[in-house]
Amino acid sequence: MTDLGELREAMRAFVEERDWSAFHDPKSVLLALVGEVGELAELLQWLPAEEVRELARDGTLRTRLGEEMSDVLLYLVLLADVLDIDLGRAATAKLAAAHLRYPADEVRGRADQQR
Repeated sequence: MTDLGELREAMRAFVEERDWSAFHDPKSVLLALVGEVGELAELLQWLPAEEVRELARDGTLRTRLGEEMSDVLLYLVLLADVLDIDLGRAATAKLAAAHLRYPADEVRGRADQQR
């Protein structure tokens, strides 16, 4: 399953089976999302920046990173659903705007242009 719509539907089914929708107000879902981002950050917090890619290629760290990134994605999809935002459409529009705002010929290789 790679489509955001399919993921949203799977999340809806998961929530409905457990009767959890009453707990999924936007603020609560956002706070859960922030918590999961914190758990993801914790995995890399004290690792040397230049070694992270290599350390994340194999083993337990790779598995944990995948788990925490999945939690972040699932809560983000849930938040978009709760707020009735088409996340795929919003992301596509945002990327199109970034292409216009940051023309490759003008910003290539410049970290000060990343925001």
